[in-house]
Amino acid sequence: MNILGISAFYHDSAAALVRDGDIVAAAQEERFTRKKHDQDFPIHAVNYCLAEAGITAGELDHVVFYEKPLTKFERLLETYVAYAPRGFQQFLMGMPLWLRKKLHLPREMDKAMGKQFRGRYIFCEHHESHAGSAFFPSPFEEAAILTFDGVGEWATASYGTGRGNRIELTHEMHFPHSLGLLYSAFTYFTGFKVNSGEYKLMGLAPYGEPRYYNLIMEKLIDVKADGSLHMDMSYFPYCHGTVMTGRKFADLFGGPRRRPEEAIGQREMDIAASIQKVTEEVVLRAARHVHEQTGMKRLVLGGGVALNCVGNGRLLREGPFEDIWIQPAAGDAGAALGAALFVWYQLLGNPRTCDGTDSQKASLLGPAFSDGEIRAILDSAGASYDVYEDWDKLVDDVAELISNEKVIGWFEGRMEFGPRALGNRSIIGDARSEKMQSVMNLKIKFRESFRPFAPCVLREDVDAYFEMRPNEDSPYMLLVAPVRRDKRVADGEQMASLRGLEKLKCKRSVIPAITHVDYSARVQTVDRKRNPRLHDLMSRFKAKTDCPVIINTSFNIRGEPIVCSPEHAYRCFMATNMDVLVLGNQVLHKERQPQAEQREIAAYKAQFELD
Repeated sequence: MNILGISAFYHDSAAALVRDGDIVAAAQEERFTRKKHDQDFPIHAVNYCLAEAGITAGELDHVVFYEKPLTKFERLLETYVAYAPRGFQQFLMGMPLWLRKKLHLPREMDKAMGKQFRGRYIFCEHHESHAGSAFFPSPFEEAAILTFDGVGEWATASYGTGRGNRIELTHEMHFPHSLGLLYSAFTYFTGFKVNSGEYKLMGLAPYGEPRYYNLIMEKLIDVKADGSLHMDMSYFPYCHGTVMTGRKFADLFGGPRRRPEEAIGQREMDIAASIQKVTEEVVLRAARHVHEQTGMKRLVLGGGVALNCVGNGRLLREGPFEDIWIQPAAGDAGAALGAALFVWYQLLGNPRTCDGTDSQKASLLGPAFSDGEIRAILDSAGASYDVYEDWDKLVDDVAELISNEKVIGWFEGRMEFGPRALGNRSIIGDARSEKMQSVMNLKIKFRESFRPFAPCVLREDVDAYFEMRPNEDSPYMLLVAPVRRDKRVADGEQMASLRGLEKLKCKRSVIPAITHVDYSARVQTVDRKRNPRLHDLMSRFKAKTDCPVIINTSFNIRGEPIVCSPEHAYRCFMATNMDVLVLGNQVLHKERQPQAEQREIAAYKAQFELD
């Protein structure tokens, strides 16, 4: 039985295909259209999923949408009426899309299916989709479920339990009170883009002090012992306006919001630290309450807030649960997968078995390309490349290049599903290098210098470098952990006397390129079963350097989605200061390539709204 799940029209449209409970394919629309966070109907993602499954739309048994649009429309209308006439401008902006597309989803889905699908469409509740994505692929037979996001139909958070093939959500928090929207409001106020800049705010937090924590807790929100919160909406005009914060909010924080083009000041760093601490406190209170109410030993997380890996790490270390599993595509993209799984298990009643490992398939659910396809693309571009017939020779040469501080574009196998590059569409480098963070940020990614990079570490060595349990699994880069004290260096002691970005000047550990200024790191563990080729490379690098840690960042530049195809990878490679590109068994060196003209590079950057 083939079930297609779809999310669209809000953030990160995606499609996922499940066959008899097995996850066959899943991808975000942005990867194909090259529009960051593309929210249009995911026609390209749907077509990819069908092709990967080897079927036509006419062979689908069920098509399920990740939320109930009529219920969501009801919430919007009630909100407009409640705030009238102040929300009239927002009403005028939002209604055309609803009247043209969102209220006619069967028609839009018919169009995407080429009018071949003959069945009836199913509409899941938004937080049921998040919960389904969190529990059904998890390795747990039973677990507590906790979801936080911006807003679905009415719910902004929910909790309940999952047992076997069923989930039950028993409690919800409702709009406009929302942890996700609260965090987005601070994202907006500090000058970052809502729905894409939240991770920048999280990365900025360690540079500041949480001096506004008490102010937020006293003036803006009332947080209960169970983690539910009530927001003072006089500070947040998003119900009736086109902005997330207004004058009253600005007055509270000593001045207007930072404009995106303005320098980041100490105020923004302190605000970031404060809202991050608030977020962690809310999630911890909620988790403790859910543990108390459900009695479960294990927890699964879904919804966009579950991508806050700093909070996740603290929850694992300080929270009451023995184990936590987080959906790698925890936002709305993953809800497409959750909706499909919800139909298979919950609605159709099919049995679910657990063998102690998750069924997410390392979240490598996107397109793959053969060496023949790769070479055809490179030949058409006039690229110069070496073909390696001996895999051992390739990993040995690339490991040597990494040890010599070369920056490597690594393109291998199926594309990742979710916002993180997990070693198949990655840019990698030597974590021991003191200059690598600034080189990658400014010359490769074209992004802010403060942004931290994440480590890949061989799972068998994770506890030797990070304060984690032996062989602790963190394959999806969703947990932040401290670097072990015996891996830190004396230079870091100077940081106590430094403020803001000055902290970047200090070497903090023996792996400085991935050690944030608070000695933390967003850890991804690599094991042979999930990612054998990356494991081979890292093992060879360890043999050469005695270091099992490398940098792993997504293969893209700022403003661009992660690359999908070899063509995308080659263009990104040529338009940056990357040294080497590895595409399957093909290796390209920058100095051997026909040099792209500057206007072509400028056009590539401009495509993604870069300077």
